[in-house]
Amino acid sequence: MKLKKWLYPVIMGALSATALLSPSLTQAVEETGTIAASKAADQRAALARKAKALAEKKAAEAAAEKPTGEAKEQEVEKEVEKK
Repeated sequence: MKLKKWLYPVIMGALSATALLSPSLTQAVEETGTIAASKAADQRAALARKAKALAEKKAAEAAAEKPTGEAKEQEVEKEVEKK
């Protein structure tokens, strides 16, 4: 008989504690999701900046290495000879 008297309050206490903790757990998950999303956005932005810088660097190198008329003719002749 004593078991029934204290078992009911213990179960109710456990259930109420779970109910009280569940909103804080969901809020923690939401904050973590927001933080993760902002970090992912920062990473995408950093990758975009790196890709843009690399593309600009390649374009500058290509413009600097653009062959002159005579050099271009020699390259064409070499390609014809290879074939």
